[in-house]
Amino acid sequence: HPFHVLRINKMLSCAGADRLQTGMRGAFGKPQGTCARVAIGQVLLSVRCKDGNSHHAQEALRRAKFKFPGRQKIIVSRKWGFTKFNRTDYVKWKAENRVISDGVNA
Repeated sequence: HPFHVLRINKMLSCAGADRLQTGMRGAFGKPQGTCARVAIGQVLLSVRCKDGNSHHAQEALRRAKFKFPGRQKIIVSRKWGFTKFNRTDYVKWKAENRVISDGVNA
């Protein structure tokens, strides 16, 4: 979540500004915007969709990755949705009633 507040210490650049400014004394600044602090390799976005709409989700993420600085990768998971089970195992266990579906969890 973007809760890190960016601040700016505005400086005047007009004539006579040297009498108005205090330099770096009390330079806490005013809030300018917010950002999210992320680590290298941290997941930025996760999307769950049906297999038929997978190419639409991948294209949407491909277009969205240009809005973020740095190099972003799109990885299609081998897991079933947001669970910790592989797709093949989940389908097999679901047929055997070994997995209890609980909304978004299993």
